[in-house]
Amino acid sequence: MLYIWKRLYTRYSVRKFSDKPIEKEKLDAILEAGRIAPTGHNYQPYRVYVLQSAEALEKIRGLTRCAFNAPVVLMVTVRKDEEWVNPFEHSIRAGEQDASIVATHMMLEAWDLGIGSCWVNFFPVTKTADAFQLELNEVPLLLLPIGYAAAGAKAAPQHAQRRSNDELVRVL
Repeated sequence: MLYIWKRLYTRYSVRKFSDKPIEKEKLDAILEAGRIAPTGHNYQPYRVYVLQSAEALEKIRGLTRCAFNAPVVLMVTVRKDEEWVNPFEHSIRAGEQDASIVATHMMLEAWDLGIGSCWVNFFPVTKTADAFQLELNEVPLLLLPIGYAAAGAKAAPQHAQRRSNDELVRVL
């Protein structure tokens, strides 16, 4: 239990990466952590695109400055035709939640393996879907640049600023 807490407290968003490549076995472990993540009704409506070729990285870096020159960018998408829909409220769909759980699993596994990441939503979704020729029912949800932190990489100044549970939690 102490080990998990240490991981949660020490992880920060890495925005400066070294050019050291990620070992295949570590990348496979990160992807496996995503694969075993829970999803609504186990529908698994997400896809993970591993952007690591020069062409794919150039394409994503041309769409957002928030790829941070990482050697790998994981693009997590939601397939709208596969997500669970709440039968009581049809506007409540689980795809974004499911993909977020998957990304969180991958992000924490990466950190556990000594690999940094940064959760990125700052990119043009439609242009990105077009650039990577995604099907119309598949929507990019987030980017997860991953890699070894460069020398001098550190948490953003506001990283440790957290509101208290007195303000955030309500016991009813």
